Amino acid sequence: MHLATHRITNISDLETDIGSLSFIVPEIVKKELEHLTEDPDKNTAASQTLEHIKNFKTNSISGKTADHGILDFIEKNGGIVATMDRELKNKIKNVGGSVLSIHNDKIVLEN
Repeated sequence: MHLATHRITNISDLETDIGSLSFIVPEIVKKELEHLTEDPDKNTAASQTLEHIKNFKTNSISGKTADHGILDFIEKNGGIVATMDRELKNKIKNVGGSVLSIHNDKIVLEN
């Protein structure tokens, strides 16, 4: 949600810095965002995020929760996950994945 709701200063440099990127949104994440639109405190951010990702590719990662599905996928296939969730970041790195995160309004790659 942070990517959709905040100004990121180095977003145009991502492909130069990291290489070719393709954002893929798990269907389970879209469903969680749709559910968050029902929460008055999170409606605006969730709606903006859904609008931002509407043309992104999706995949059918499944799991008990979005976090579980993402972790299982990364453990089996590797990859990079964009998240601001500190606990999820640590788990992703522990299973061998990398994380795109935002720090000081810039996107950074964490291994």
